[in-house]
Order: sequence, then C-alpha cells, then structure tokens
Amino acid sequence: MTKSRRTASTSPAQRITAAIIQKLERGTKPWVKPWRGVPVSRPLRSCGTPYRGMNTFWLWMVADGCGYTSPYWMTYRQCQALGGQVRKGEKSTIAIFYKSYTKEVENAVGEADTENRRVLKAYAVFNADQCDGLPDFYHPKPLVASLEPDGREDCLDAFFAHVGADLRHHGAQAYYEPLCDRVTMPPAELFEAYDHYYATLAHELSHWTGHSSRLNRDLKNRFGSEAYAAEELIAELSSAILGAELGLPVTHLDHHASYIASWLKILKSDERAILTAAVKAEEAASLLLELGGQQSSEGETDIDLADAA
Repeated sequence: MTKSRRTASTSPAQRITAAIIQKLERGTKPWVKPWRGVPVSRPLRSCGTPYRGMNTFWLWMVADGCGYTSPYWMTYRQCQALGGQVRKGEKSTIAIFYKSYTKEVENAVGEADTENRRVLKAYAVFNADQCDGLPDFYHPKPLVASLEPDGREDCLDAFFAHVGADLRHHGAQAYYEPLCDRVTMPPAELFEAYDHYYATLAHELSHWTGHSSRLNRDLKNRFGSEAYAAEELIAELSSAILGAELGLPVTHLDHHASYIASWLKILKSDERAILTAAVKAEEAASLLLELGGQQSSEGETDIDLADAA
C-alpha cells in the first residue's frame, strides 16, 4: 500500500474520526496488522498503565501507520524524566481524555442549579520509537527476531536487489512513500515464510514503478477520486503477474481483499476500468522483471493501452 500524510482537524474528535474514516474507506482496518512476531499489547503510558477506550484504537492506528513497534507512549517531559530525548524532527500525536466540570444553569422553574459536564481534551505524546536514550525496557524485542523464516532463495534475493529500489526494513508495516521514493518493509522475520515476504515486496515494488521517474502512473484523470483504490488494484494485478513469473504466492494477501468493495465500485461504474488497470499492471510487472534481470513470458499484448484508456 502507499502511505499518505494525516491532516489535523479542528478538534480531537474530528481529527480521530476523519483519520479512521479515511482508513476504512480505503478498505483497511486500521487496528489490524498482518505481521507476526510483534508483541501484542494495548498502548501503554510511560508508567506501564494501559490506555483505554478510544486511545487504544487511535494509538494502535498511529503506531501501525508510522511503523512503531513499541507500545509505550509519553509526553516530551516524561521522556526527559526517564533520561531520554525525543529525536529532532519527530512529530507528536494526541492522546485524549475527558475533563469534568460543573456549570451553573437555570432549571425549569427559573432557579439556579448546577450541571455536571465533560469536555474532550487532548495532549501531545510521542512513541518510544521516536526517542533516544530510553531504558531498553521501552523497546520490546520482536518475538522471533532471531528466527529467519523458511524459504529464502538466493535467486530471488538477487532479483529484488537488481531492481534497485531504495528499500529499508523498519517497523511492522509495508508501504511505498512516493515523496521520498522509498519502499519500507517489515523485517523478514515477521513473516510466516520467505515467499510471503517476497510476495509483499513485489506488491510494494509495483507501487514503486508508478513514480514520475519511471512509468509516471497518473490515475487522477482516468479514475478521479477512486485513484487510490485503482492504484491498489494495479499493484495487486502486477504482483499476481510477478507471482506467476517468479513462483510466488498471492493468495496469502488476504488483507488486500478488503479493497474489493472499492474495486467493485470502480468496475461497476466503468466497464473499461479493468482493461486499463490490467495494462498498467502489465507495464509495472514488465519493468520490474526487466530491472531484476528476468524476461517475462513472451506473448502478444491483448489490448493497446490507448484503447484501454
């Protein structure tokens, strides 16, 4: 998947709601991770007390989107009190709480009365992964950090290395960042098997082919507001082609099945959309196969791109 910036709303409730709606509209359950090996925990305060309520789901979503693996969150001052320091340039997120207060109101008979009320407040917090100098306790080790999954193949390592993408292994989420033209993958140890790692990498590299310096895949004119879902469809089809060429599985990518509703909307509204997506996916897969040093299976193009567009 591609990674985009979050935008702040006018209130904590609006900001959280808008971010969750955006994730769900893109077909992603923001609190579900497909990777194994990451310790499962509620988000925790610096003292170890679990966050509750909406903070649980919100901080899960933020951690997933940013690739944080530590469950610990803290204020700037709490980090300093623990001997740590928030790294320069790191951005905070919010945690929320309700503040109670009383207000004098006039009752039905015109007499003064008091009413208990609550207002939603927010404060800035940082994940432990954004901080240096904290005790090791705040950075739990992956459950399988020392265990490499089965199925690693030298020929596939060589293929993906030859593609030449800027690739980093970090956190517990796979995504492509168009602005810095970089693919981020979880460490291979967080996958059930190496073929699943390779298949996920093929999906993200399919996004990578759309950069302006490569295939310059601009979908806004063709797909309009559905461009994000269309790009996911192209990457899914491209990774399926790569899977056939390289012998990789595609059926394990069940989390991508959540995009089906968005894809159906596109396909039902435009009978030629799947043709365009298939041609663009073929272009993406062909470029990756060429860069990786492997020729794709020979065959005539079924439909011309100009006709599909």
